[in-house]
Amino acid sequence: MLQRSPVPAADTGPDAKSHAKPDIDWRLLGPLLANSVIVQAVIGMLRVATTYRTIELELPVVWLGVISASFALLPVFAAVRLGRFIDRGNDSQSAWIGAGLILTSAIGFWAWCPTGAHLLAYTVVLGFGHMFSMAAHQMLAVRSASLRGRDSAFGHFMVAASTGQGLGPFMVGWLGGASTVPATGYLFGIGLLGAVACLAVALLLRPGPRSRAPDAAGSLVALGTLMRMPGMLAVIIASVVTVTSLDLLVVYLPLIGAERQVNANDIGMLLTIRAVAALVARAFFARLVMLFGRQQLTFVSIAVAAGAFALLALPSLALMYVAIIAVGLGLGIASTTTLSGVVDLAPPEARGTALSLRITGNRVGQVLVPFVASLIAAATGTAGILLVIAATLVASGTAARLSWRQL
Repeated sequence: MLQRSPVPAADTGPDAKSHAKPDIDWRLLGPLLANSVIVQAVIGMLRVATTYRTIELELPVVWLGVISASFALLPVFAAVRLGRFIDRGNDSQSAWIGAGLILTSAIGFWAWCPTGAHLLAYTVVLGFGHMFSMAAHQMLAVRSASLRGRDSAFGHFMVAASTGQGLGPFMVGWLGGASTVPATGYLFGIGLLGAVACLAVALLLRPGPRSRAPDAAGSLVALGTLMRMPGMLAVIIASVVTVTSLDLLVVYLPLIGAERQVNANDIGMLLTIRAVAALVARAFFARLVMLFGRQQLTFVSIAVAAGAFALLALPSLALMYVAIIAVGLGLGIASTTTLSGVVDLAPPEARGTALSLRITGNRVGQVLVPFVASLIAAATGTAGILLVIAATLVASGTAARLSWRQL
């Protein structure tokens, strides 16, 4: 429960409630939500436009893989240092830097991008900007609420992220019209305007209190100590599995549709329904936590997603629609509970570092797991991938539940 500061006896009238700290600081959470939507939308637009630019430049298909990997993988080498930087009270500053890097990459894409090397370089900068922004947003979500309001703040934050993730590709499709390869200069120009708005909103995020001993080596929690904390490794692994499961679904669902003679309209509708289901689930996140408890909700949501992936392996379009709703609900909740789980398990002075480890795991998983999945697909077909994802989700959810019992 939220602990209120003692109220003097002379101040026990109707105005006494004004001394209580609100559950959510909307002056911080409001700009955070706006910045999250814009960041995700701009990132989505620029990454899709980058794919179209590789086609315009007639680059080999391998360039797409290299560029995608550079966005996800290279920035993780700075993730731990970023986490330490945020733990010293620099969450807003990290958001400012992230928005500045996104703007820098957008300028490069729009103004001067004649070769694949330029695409690669600007994508690396974009990846760093995304990592700085995401790490900052997660800590700002923590700072924007009291302990009692944290789940509600996380729910709002994840809804904002989902909205931006859907808005970016939608804008590309809307602006591109019926063109097979839309004009990338125009798309990059719109992305640049969005990046300017991103920086403007980021500057509204007010800084928090600085750490009282930022340079004291004794105040740092060692990475090994952090990872050995009961439940920490299991919840980070569960986070990686849920994020990579979603990535694999987006990559392989069109291929599954082609194998089963499912048209592109149905595949697009399935992916849209999944996104909407995740958004709806996250909107009710705080109420679900109150109803089931965070640990039970994590296990149940992962189990629902695992069952849904197994159901997707069956060759029935009707069952695919049922399963995709369950996937959206399950992964939408599981990705949020694992985020809040990392925050709950980490000591306050190392939350930024713990969240940076979560980001590191997610980024590495997004690079390595699709490669492993391609090997599985070659041996068993796409249905085999769905079953492997289901089994991995069950294993990670069970591991998290067993580790939490030891707390």
